Amino acid sequence: MLLASTACEAGKSDGPDDSKATNRPGATSSAPSEGRGSAEPDGASSSKPSGSSSSTAGNGGDDEAKADGTAACAEADLSFATANQDEAGDQVRHLLLTVTNAGNKTCTVYGYPRVQLGADAQAPVALIKESDPKALARLAPGDEANAALLVSGGQRDTYEAHTISVVLQGRKHGSTASRPIDFPMPGVDTLTVDDGGRVTYWMTPSGLALDFIMSL
Repeated sequence: MLLASTACEAGKSDGPDDSKATNRPGATSSAPSEGRGSAEPDGASSSKPSGSSSSTAGNGGDDEAKADGTAACAEADLSFATANQDEAGDQVRHLLLTVTNAGNKTCTVYGYPRVQLGADAQAPVALIKESDPKALARLAPGDEANAALLVSGGQRDTYEAHTISVVLQGRKHGSTASRPIDFPMPGVDTLTVDDGGRVTYWMTPSGLALDFIMSL
C-alpha cells in the first residue's frame, strides 16, 4: 500500500470513510529507514527499517491510552509509505503518510507523527488539533494507520526539503517510541515547504485524514 512549532489549527470537516484513500502517485520502500527500497507496481515505495527504539508515548486519546495495555508500535515492527495526493504536474503539497504493522503482534500508533521537513527545518510541522479522532490507532498485523500532511500552506519562509523525517510517539504523553525515521519521498526529490505546513493525528481511515488538508 500505499512524515510543532506552534499548533495552528486548520478548518475542520466531517470526514467520510476510507473511500477517499489515495489513488495518486506515491512512494513506499522496503529498505531500512537509512536508505531507499524498490518501487512497487503502483509507483509507491515502502520502507521497513531494521532498527527500533521503543519507549512509550502518546498524545490524543490519553484516557484510552491509560486503560489500554497495547504497546506502542516499534519502528522495527512497521513499514512506511508516502503518497502524493496532487495531480500530475501540480506542486506536491498534499501527502498521505502510512504506517503498516509488519510484525506479528498487535500494537498501537499513538498521537500524531512529529514531522520535520528537511534537515534545515526550525521546528516540527504544526498539528491540526481538530483532527483528533478520539480513538487510538490500534493495529493488528497487516493493519494500517494514516496521517495527512500539508507541506506548504501559502505562508512565508519558503525553503526546499529533500527529506521527510518522522518521530513516533509512545503511550505516555510527551514520550517517544522511535528515533527520527526517514519516510520515502513521494516520487519527487524536492518539496517546496513553508511555515504553513500542517499534519493530522494518526487514524485508520485515510479518507478521514485527508479531509483535513485537501481544501487547504
